[in-house]
Amino acid sequence: MLKGVENHSLPRAAAFFDLDKTVIAKSSTLTFSKSFYQGGLINRRAALRTAYAQFVFLAGGLDHDQMERMREYLSALCRGWNVQQVREIVAETLHDLIDPIIYDEAASLIEEHHAAGRDVVIVSTSGAEVVEPIGELLGADRVVATRMVVGEDGCFTGEVEYYAYGPTKAEAIRELAASEGYDLDRCYAYSDSATDLPMLRTVGHPHAVNPDRALRREALAQGWPVLEFRRPVPLKKRLPTFSVPPRPALVAAAAIGAAAATAGLVWYASRRRATA
Repeated sequence: MLKGVENHSLPRAAAFFDLDKTVIAKSSTLTFSKSFYQGGLINRRAALRTAYAQFVFLAGGLDHDQMERMREYLSALCRGWNVQQVREIVAETLHDLIDPIIYDEAASLIEEHHAAGRDVVIVSTSGAEVVEPIGELLGADRVVATRMVVGEDGCFTGEVEYYAYGPTKAEAIRELAASEGYDLDRCYAYSDSATDLPMLRTVGHPHAVNPDRALRREALAQGWPVLEFRRPVPLKKRLPTFSVPPRPALVAAAAIGAAAATAGLVWYASRRRATA
């Protein structure tokens, strides 16, 4: 149960949400794989492998070592992708692909935090080109995401500017708290993965959502609430309940981009197949 409306004489507070399997039921980037294929960014073989990677992700996600190997591989693979094309593909298919997989429980929490006077911040390892539009759709106040370096030709260079993962998420939250005046002891955080433990430990009210085994174990040991989100419901079916208008998502941090996360999980899926 959330606490009531904020006393505005006190320091500000925020609620920080991981995105994949916390606010939405799938991987935000992999969900666009068919659209990326249709737009010519990935070939048919890669599109089929992303479907398998989505299954792997939903079954158990990726641990720290797998994520690190993924990052090394994907930075080269996405080199040359036109950033504007990625953004256009995401904009054209956002409502059809993302709206139906938003957890009803997460949308309700976002409503409650806004009603209580708290900012809502999406903090995701997925790329800014994907996360920013989803943040706007959800009515988030700010977005922390991954971003790749973009060259003068408007394409990804293959270099990583900022990787929003693990401890760097916690660092971004502390920086936001300093710039926005958030009292971290009064802030909330939600995630499904043990890789987000640094983020969860940064705030006074951490929550485990659909947690993996390691996070569930830690949450139980620390006495953190464990939430189970099971009902993806399109926002349009929640209207007028979900009445918070979309707000421009302010990029507080960024990194790899849509191509990066897709490429990494494609690589991971193919590696699993080769091992099998």
